[in-house]
Amino acid sequence: MGLSVPTSLPAPTGGWNARDSIAAMEAKDAVTLENLWPSTTSVVLRNGFTNHRTGLPDQVQSLIDYNGAATETLFGISDGKIYNVTASGVVGAALVSGLTNSKWQHINIATGGGNYVELCNGADGVYTYDGTNWTDQSASITGVTAANLIHINLHKNRVWFIEVNTLRAWYLPTQSITGAASALDLRAYCPHGGYLMAMGTWTIDAGYGVDDLAVFVTNQGDVAVFRGTDPASASTWALVGIWFIGAPIGRRCMMKFGGDLLIITEDGLQSMAQALQSSRTRPEASLTDKIRSQMASAAQSYSSNFGWEIANFPPQNMLILNIPVSAGANQQQYVMNTITGAWANFTGWAANCWCLFSNNQLYFGGDEVVGRAWNSNADAGFHINFDALQAFNYFGSPGQVKRFTMMRPTLKVNGNLTIQGNINTDFDTTVPVSNLSMASIVASLWDTGVWDTDEWAGEMVLSSLWQGANGIGRAGAPYLAGSINGYELEWLATDVVYESGGIL
Repeated sequence: MGLSVPTSLPAPTGGWNARDSIAAMEAKDAVTLENLWPSTTSVVLRNGFTNHRTGLPDQVQSLIDYNGAATETLFGISDGKIYNVTASGVVGAALVSGLTNSKWQHINIATGGGNYVELCNGADGVYTYDGTNWTDQSASITGVTAANLIHINLHKNRVWFIEVNTLRAWYLPTQSITGAASALDLRAYCPHGGYLMAMGTWTIDAGYGVDDLAVFVTNQGDVAVFRGTDPASASTWALVGIWFIGAPIGRRCMMKFGGDLLIITEDGLQSMAQALQSSRTRPEASLTDKIRSQMASAAQSYSSNFGWEIANFPPQNMLILNIPVSAGANQQQYVMNTITGAWANFTGWAANCWCLFSNNQLYFGGDEVVGRAWNSNADAGFHINFDALQAFNYFGSPGQVKRFTMMRPTLKVNGNLTIQGNINTDFDTTVPVSNLSMASIVASLWDTGVWDTDEWAGEMVLSSLWQGANGIGRAGAPYLAGSINGYELEWLATDVVYESGGIL
């Protein structure tokens, strides 16, 4: 071996890479990035959650936010019952009972009669809430069997429904929550047959002003896009085009996102604008392109499970794709930084559904609980496990053997943490077992420490100590793992020392 060579690597802010060869990733990418968030400047331990509302009878499969003129209310649906879950604590009595299932889709709509939330589930008809009372509106919607309406959307001041297992959409009069429903038969526009899965509203700038397009997608992947206000009038309703994309996954497969419409498909999480341009010929157009293989595996294994959903969390520039591995315990989230496009994998949040409520606070429905996310440094009092294997690096000499001797992770912490770390070599993904040496933090108590001299508990301090490392190979990668409860962690960079050897 030759002289020692020092080098420095930034933290893997490029995020999780499940697309490229493990031998050909960018230096700022990560082979594994679990429960660590790739911000624009560093990698931080994700925040945890607290149990916001407890005592629900079963899995919470729908969260319904009511946004009135003066009040906001959050409802959870569990075991076929609707509960008020706005406040924290143990849940009270059900407001509505006897429902067939808890998988409801909803919208908020303001009419001349007030503000309403309206919802349907394909079995129990159509319900509304007006800020005071829940009402079964099924008898007040004529022309269609309300119990067969499974999806709902608001477009150009009209409430639209999707009829279960058909290619028919139904719409109400403008600014109405009830009334005579009219049909839009889409059989002539869907060459691959099947049934309508969902409808979305796509806001675009068509060159002569912003317009809202009506987007219908079938379970086979046919997409029919219309422009206009009144489908009964040829002068105000027209077909924009028909496209074929990957089959959508789940009834909650679409979400408005800025001036775009996002859709979960078997080809990944797609921007509607990009999906319609690529026609399945450019997989790199998918937002999940960088985690392509993992996304494909999840779609193949779990597409029939309930819980696929997209959630936007603007305070953290975060887009959450819920992956329902299994109900109750093993859900995961593939999470994207909306500024950089970097991905991470979150585990430990057993979420069936998501809702942004009351000043952009993030909530999810779980097993007999509604959780509030990103408001704690623990998961309901338990540890947050994290795992990060940075991309393997040849350090400029791919064919040359190296002996890695030292590493120095530059971290910010606010407590005495136990973290395992090492330099893995030649594509070994074994989790390290050696504990890193960390800067000791002596926190002072109130009324005992010296003001402006002693360090107070909770402040982030720098820990940058050299560690012994061992490993011989042509490529090396920093690996950090651990389990943290109640503290914060920020990873800035890693210095590496190795000795150069020969080719053999």
